Amino acid sequence: MRAAEDAVARLRSGLAGVGVKLPSLRIDPVSCAGNEPAPLVDLGRCSIETALRLSVQLEAAAAHDS
Repeated sequence: MRAAEDAVARLRSGLAGVGVKLPSLRIDPVSCAGNEPAPLVDLGRCSIETALRLSVQLEAAAAHDS
């Protein structure tokens, strides 16, 4: 569970660093249930503006890697 919490924190921080906020970003609680939990990161929903801001950052990163 700690690894999932760290992943969410790192993702939130990294996105904030490029001006993107996913308001629903969290650990999916259902994935943590049961005898053998396998936590999943739920990116959640966001506005069109946020989706476009995220796509701009991803496109820039992809262009940089090319």
